Amino acid sequence: MKPQTSDSIDVLNPATGAIIARSSDGGREAVDKAAQEAHVALSGEWAAMSPALRAQILWRTGDSIEENLESLAHEESTNCGMPLWLSRLLVLEAAKVFRYFAGSVERIAGQAKDVHANGGVFHAYTRREPLGVVGLITPWNVPFLITAMKVAPALAAGCTVLHKPAEETPLTALSLSRLLAEAGLPEGVFHVVTGYGHTTGAALVEHELVRKVSFTGSGAVGKSIVKAAAGNLKRVTLELGGKSPVLICDDADVESAAATAAIGIFGNSGQACVAGSRIYAQSKVYDEIVEKVASAAQSMRIGNGLEDDTVIGPLISQNQLTRVLGFIEAGRNDGAEIVTGGKQIGDQGFYVEPTVLVNTRPDMSVVREEIFGPVVTIAKFDELDEAITQANDTEYGLSSSIWTRDIQVGHSAARQLQAGTVVINGSHVQDMGMPFGGYKQSGWGRENGIEGLDAFLQSKSVYAAS
Repeated sequence: MKPQTSDSIDVLNPATGAIIARSSDGGREAVDKAAQEAHVALSGEWAAMSPALRAQILWRTGDSIEENLESLAHEESTNCGMPLWLSRLLVLEAAKVFRYFAGSVERIAGQAKDVHANGGVFHAYTRREPLGVVGLITPWNVPFLITAMKVAPALAAGCTVLHKPAEETPLTALSLSRLLAEAGLPEGVFHVVTGYGHTTGAALVEHELVRKVSFTGSGAVGKSIVKAAAGNLKRVTLELGGKSPVLICDDADVESAAATAAIGIFGNSGQACVAGSRIYAQSKVYDEIVEKVASAAQSMRIGNGLEDDTVIGPLISQNQLTRVLGFIEAGRNDGAEIVTGGKQIGDQGFYVEPTVLVNTRPDMSVVREEIFGPVVTIAKFDELDEAITQANDTEYGLSSSIWTRDIQVGHSAARQLQAGTVVINGSHVQDMGMPFGGYKQSGWGRENGIEGLDAFLQSKSVYAAS
């Protein structure tokens, strides 16, 4: 990567704290250069390319991702700390994303009708056209897959792209840029601009040539993006996190529920917006759920993500480690009981024990705020209506799940839970053909599926006198 400015950013391996690369804080100069080139590319070879050829580029990119599975998974695990078993799964999902949207390119179509107006008859039709230059800002927790979820539909729609990865995790974004070029993407269509959010990210959001921003990250940053986007009324898609509840009823398969809930919160060290960080267990199974989730937490091997038997890797940074430990201490001070975990592990890398908290109250910060670490609270309920009320008592609404053998109860709860995704008898499930996004302060808009593609398109009405 060519330096964009003299400002250098250390890229760390969170398993060791060692510097593995350096990137640049591109700032306004790099963003402007990329935006100008992307704007020119809109009316060049990319615009003239047939949908079939555009689809082939996306499909070849999916194939190339799969062919480079091991190198991409190792790069992802080294840069963000996630275990190799997880990074392999997510890289393969990224390949599926590109293939899914490759199949969508030739399905972009308008509609036609005859219109009687102004004393005449008009043949009227709609065109679905790309929004233009779009800015995509991705987080550090699941870098490659989230990048694919934004880049693939943007390119399928015919947009040109400026992508700013999180400053902590730029490596697989740069690898994707190379794979796209090898797949035949014309020059100028895709740009990676590295840097900090308050410099490069802010410049991207404010740039007058950028017509849309798709952002995944914190609510505070999301709100600042909304304000900055007002400058040229650019469209905005936001995925802003969650505090996802897991409801376990007395009639549930307790073994499956406990095991799934444990990996759902601890699998990526809790660094997932959909992580089930609040468990509500009905009275008869409460003690068993606490015991089984705590036992699972104690049995998971914690270590370097590059080691095949690692189940839980490190947190992303010292800042995140300090934040997570601060929440645990706040919970303890507020009266929560730590069943297991709660401490930092070692002095090399950014590890914290998977932590189970009980005896919590709804007003505690560990219950209300997104911790983004391997910390789960478990509370008891008697009646399901009570649990649903507690589950909905949050500013977030991204994902949720309910465990019950009574499917009618499951569907009833799905109607009542205020979340963009509800899973009955499972952890978070995501399919590229289904929309993904949140209620309330978990975000605006949807990604994936038809809605994810539509987010990068605009409609034009044409009337032709007959």
